[in-house]
Amino acid sequence: MVVTVAPTGSEPTKKDNPNVPYTVEEIVAEAVRAGSAGAGVVHVHVRDVDGRPSAERGLFEGVIAGVHGASEMLCCVSTGGGSGMTFEERLAGAYADPDAVGVETGSLNFGAVPFVTSGAETARVIEVARGFGKPLEVEAFELGHVVAAAELIARGELPTSTPFNLVFGVVGGAPPTTAALSAMAAHVPAGSPFTVTAVGRHQTRMLMAALSLGAPGIRVGFEDDVDLRRGVLAGSNAERVEQAVVLCELVGRRPAGPQECRAYFGVAAG
Repeated sequence: MVVTVAPTGSEPTKKDNPNVPYTVEEIVAEAVRAGSAGAGVVHVHVRDVDGRPSAERGLFEGVIAGVHGASEMLCCVSTGGGSGMTFEERLAGAYADPDAVGVETGSLNFGAVPFVTSGAETARVIEVARGFGKPLEVEAFELGHVVAAAELIARGELPTSTPFNLVFGVVGGAPPTTAALSAMAAHVPAGSPFTVTAVGRHQTRMLMAALSLGAPGIRVGFEDDVDLRRGVLAGSNAERVEQAVVLCELVGRRPAGPQECRAYFGVAAG
């Protein structure tokens, strides 16, 4: 089981949980601790010193270098960025020498805020990532995003076996239900692995559903939920990873090692 940790994201703040990391040093420390607990992949967003989502390439480079210097974890950068960023700002992490690059294949209303990714912008992310020889991960927030990505794979515009991250519980996206999970997973092309991400109080239930379907990956972290359980704040991202590992073990799975995580993304052994 590939376990991904998303240590900060662009939405949660220290007001939500004082342990949400902002600085490069804080994000690296949280990621590495999560790696020791069983995570093999870091989904990377960065913040400025005040906690606002940032598009500064140097911050991405600092996080990636820090994680690589202290662990064998893979870094997959987000090109979702944060609310109000231009598309070119959202691309900043792709230029920071990550191990993989996330790509959106459609738009949605992210709560009350339109989050727009045009077909041309999807193509641009793919172009930049492939220009650097980096694998991609499709970030799919609803069924149409999965279908659009499958069509890109069928046309050869995305590599065969490109992994998908299926996201549930975002207002405006796929609901956190087993029916939605089954539908989205059914449209992931044969040969493409997928990770399941769920937001907020639905996370543990949806991860259990993912495990029951034999999903190759699951994701946890403060980007998706700052609580350890209802009414109890998590002290670290590592605590969320530890919970995920327990769920994996209950169904006879174990966290994937570095080379298995590389194989998930189609990356040559390091």
